[in-house]
Amino acid sequence: MDKDNLIELKVLGITRSEVQPGAYALLLENADSTPDVARRIPIVVGAAEAQSIAVRLEQVVPSRPMTHDLFVSMFHIYGIQLEGVTIYSFKDGVFASFLHLTNGTTHVDLDSRTSDAIAIALRSGAPIYTTPEVMKLTSYEWRRDGNYKPQKPVRLEDLPVEKLERRMQQYVDKEEYEKAARVQKIIASKLNPSQDDD
Repeated sequence: MDKDNLIELKVLGITRSEVQPGAYALLLENADSTPDVARRIPIVVGAAEAQSIAVRLEQVVPSRPMTHDLFVSMFHIYGIQLEGVTIYSFKDGVFASFLHLTNGTTHVDLDSRTSDAIAIALRSGAPIYTTPEVMKLTSYEWRRDGNYKPQKPVRLEDLPVEKLERRMQQYVDKEEYEKAARVQKIIASKLNPSQDDD
């Protein structure tokens, strides 16, 4: 696992999601944050995953092992070490992560849901990382004094064609045809830039 281009994160806690009823938001923050300024990433997780993470954060010992406890126990039994977790992708509103595992000779990157990866990392004491790209796409700036730095809005013209096509389909599905037509025009200009001179 190459840590040179990764950003280490720490888990702040779990709160109820304001976006999805019945879901929870896992809040991550850059590990080198200061008490006054930080970059934070909210990740929506299900109730079961939220409970598993909260139990570990609050150092509650359940009467019976939870699923993530079983994973960590199996790692120990078979001599597997979790070197770290990397949140490597954010696509269509979904985060994806790798568990970086080793038995001392073999190294494996195991694809995982991010909520599971973090629940296991907390139990293993393993570090959590993300890429600069994911951090840029998903984080926001938190300031204790409330003076947030406004982020530059993303222009439709700056999006790749693939994302524009998805956006256009969303507008069509919602019957917002004027917006869809605008996106279609931007797609056409990207695919045929020579027509812009007409």
